[in-house]
Amino acid sequence: MSDSRDWAAIRGDFPLLSRQVHGKPLVYLDSANTSQKPRSVIETVDEFYRLHNANVSRAVHQLGSEATDAYENSRRKLAALINVQADDLVLCSGTTFAINLVAYSWALPRLNPGDVILASRMEHHANLVPWQIVAGLRGAEMRAVEITPEGEVDRDALTRQLASGKVKLLALTHVSNVLGTVNPVREICREARKHGVVTVIDGSQALPHRAVDVAAIGCDFYAFTGHKMCGPTGTGGLWARRECWREMPPFLGGGEMIREVRFEGTVFNDPPHKFEAGTPNIAGFVGLGAAVDYLQALGMDAIEQREQALLAHAHSVLGAIPGLRIFGTASEKAAVVSFLVEGAHAHDLATLLDLEGIAVRSGHHCAHPLMQFYGVAATCRASFAFWNTFEEIDFFARSIEKVRKLLA
Repeated sequence: MSDSRDWAAIRGDFPLLSRQVHGKPLVYLDSANTSQKPRSVIETVDEFYRLHNANVSRAVHQLGSEATDAYENSRRKLAALINVQADDLVLCSGTTFAINLVAYSWALPRLNPGDVILASRMEHHANLVPWQIVAGLRGAEMRAVEITPEGEVDRDALTRQLASGKVKLLALTHVSNVLGTVNPVREICREARKHGVVTVIDGSQALPHRAVDVAAIGCDFYAFTGHKMCGPTGTGGLWARRECWREMPPFLGGGEMIREVRFEGTVFNDPPHKFEAGTPNIAGFVGLGAAVDYLQALGMDAIEQREQALLAHAHSVLGAIPGLRIFGTASEKAAVVSFLVEGAHAHDLATLLDLEGIAVRSGHHCAHPLMQFYGVAATCRASFAFWNTFEEIDFFARSIEKVRKLLA
């Protein structure tokens, strides 16, 4: 499929990309950490505060109605983006909050001693630590779903684990934030359903880079973060099957999540509002709605095609550098390359690249068990977005060569 979009012009939609760092043009290769924001999102947030700022679902005056309409319109946009019903989508601060909501509201009341929670070796800590906490409180057990050296889930081992009769829940990332591995979540969720295992999918790294159809995936819970998909920080969502929402007690108590409060007891609101206590990040979610508009105008298929081309080029030029090791060579990957250069510590490498104007992340990437699997303390990670260029990747490779010689 040919790509006729003017990606250079699209890059111009992002004001921050035109700045310099250490006197050199910024090369931003840290989108898996947080994405940059297009002008339309920045202006939407600014306009909300200048013209519409009010609380939601509380006031009958004009500003209150405008704020509520804008907030709920963003919910509808997000629901349409992932092909779910808006009434089944809880808006929250991001994936970390979303997974904790499932852990404390769904899992904690249902776990029993001897139950097993499975999580893959490639999970972000946000999809590990909450399960460890609730498992410890209930006497349940955490077990790892192991991966291959290429960074793919060991499907045969997982199938055996699911068939054990002890597994209550499977936590799995859609796309690895370290390896870029795209997990076959639809097939894995289908296998889990055969054994009555509830599935929680972390979609943080999937939604920014590809079309996602949650209904087709067939999971029980799907969590995502707004700031990685061109939206403001402090935004995200959790979709769940309606029957799950109906059975779950509220995670937080306060305003908005109630129908009536008496000292004798409280009648809670219907989902999703039952799980949205307190004043939300209204301007942030209005901005996230603008981010959805922006991404859909580009087309998620076009974004994925562009980023796959960038990834292929990065693998080609980086793979030619002596002593450079790439972690994660799955058959299906998102535009993420984690790597180390022989003789160079990840932090030293990232610091010297920063002096060239190149922003990459170094560290364990909130994935200690994955680092332990590969026997390393940290890696460098370059993560690409559709606004990046092939020329930036070539400069990145030349800069690694330069740094490699400095550290030799």
